[in-house]
Amino acid sequence: MARTLLPPQTLARAIERLGFVQADPIRAPARAQDLTLRHRVRDYRAGDLERRYSRLAIEEDFFVNYGFVPRDVHALMHPRTPRTKWSKAQATRAEAVLEFVRARGVAHPRDVDAHFQHGKVKNWFGGSTNATTHLLDQMHYRGLVRIAARAGGTRLYAPREATPPPDNPQAAMDALIDVIVEKYAPLPERTLAELVSRLRYGAPQWTSDCRPALLRAKTRLPSAETEGVRWYWPVDENPPAKRWQSCADANEVRLLAPFDPIVWDRRRFEMLWGWAYRFEAYTPAAKRVRGYYALPLLWRDQVIGWANLTVRDNRLHADIGYVSGAPPQQREFRAALDEELDRLRVFLGMSSTP
Repeated sequence: MARTLLPPQTLARAIERLGFVQADPIRAPARAQDLTLRHRVRDYRAGDLERRYSRLAIEEDFFVNYGFVPRDVHALMHPRTPRTKWSKAQATRAEAVLEFVRARGVAHPRDVDAHFQHGKVKNWFGGSTNATTHLLDQMHYRGLVRIAARAGGTRLYAPREATPPPDNPQAAMDALIDVIVEKYAPLPERTLAELVSRLRYGAPQWTSDCRPALLRAKTRLPSAETEGVRWYWPVDENPPAKRWQSCADANEVRLLAPFDPIVWDRRRFEMLWGWAYRFEAYTPAAKRVRGYYALPLLWRDQVIGWANLTVRDNRLHADIGYVSGAPPQQREFRAALDEELDRLRVFLGMSSTP
C-alpha cells in the first residue's frame, strides 16, 4: 500500500506514476478509473480524467487491459500487427473512413456512420452494433486513429501519426514489463507470468517474445521467496527500507476500485487478507456473494470488507459488509468510515452532509 498510496499529486503525475489506469464503463457510483484516481490526485472529481483527457499527454488504448497510458508507454506498443488480417474489402473501407476522419480532424462515430451507412454487425456479446463503430474500434486498435476526446461518453476519433518500429524490440518489451512491475509490485511469480502474457493484447506483434521477456525479467528483477511463493519488485526498490513503513497505524478507511492496484491481483489479495474478492457486475444476480459493484474496504492495512454504493435522490447510500460479520468496534473506525463517505460525496459532486 505504501508504494501505491502516495501523497495526492497532479492528475498528469499520478498517471505517469501508475503507468496504466484500467478503465471500465460501469458507474456504480463512478467509473473504475475515477475511483482509482481519487485516492492519488489532489481534489479529484468524478469525470476529471475524461474532461482533462485532451490536455494530457496520455492515450486511451489497450495495455494488459483497456485503459489509459502515458504516450511514451503507448509508443512502445506500436506499430501493432494484429493477429487477424483484414480482407481487401475491409482494408478499402478502413482507408475511406480514415480519409473522412483526416478531413474532419476529429470525427464523431455518428457522423462517420451517417456518411458511410455501413449497417450493423454482430458484437462480442451476441447483439448488434453499428458496423462503422466496430470498424473505428478496429482502426483504433491498429493505430490508424486515436481517441481525441469523449462527448457524453462516446469516443471521438482523430488521425494518428504512424509510430516507427523500435530499434530494439527486446528493450521495448522489457520496458513494458517494467511498467507492469512498477504498478502491481510486489508481484507473486505466477501473477507476473500472467501479466506478461497479457502484453499480447497491447503488443500482439510480440506475442512469441512474451516468454523470453518473462525469463529476462526473472533474471534482472530483484526477488525473494517466502512461504513457497517468489515475489518480484522494481530494481530500484528495497522492501525493508523505512520508506515502506507499515500503514497499520494510520486510522484511515479507503473504499477501493475493483481494479485498484492494491486489489487487482485476486491471488495476492487472498494471500494477504485471507478471503476471496471477486468482481461480480457480470455475474447473474442470484449468484453474487458481495454485490453488483462491491468496493473493497481498506481499514489501516487490512481489507476487512466491502461496500456497494448507490446514489438516490442526491443522497449517497452505502451497503457495507464485513468479512467477520461485524465492523471493528474502535471509535476511530466509525469516524474514519464517515470521513471516507464524506470524501466520496465531494468526489461525486454532492453535499458533504449525509
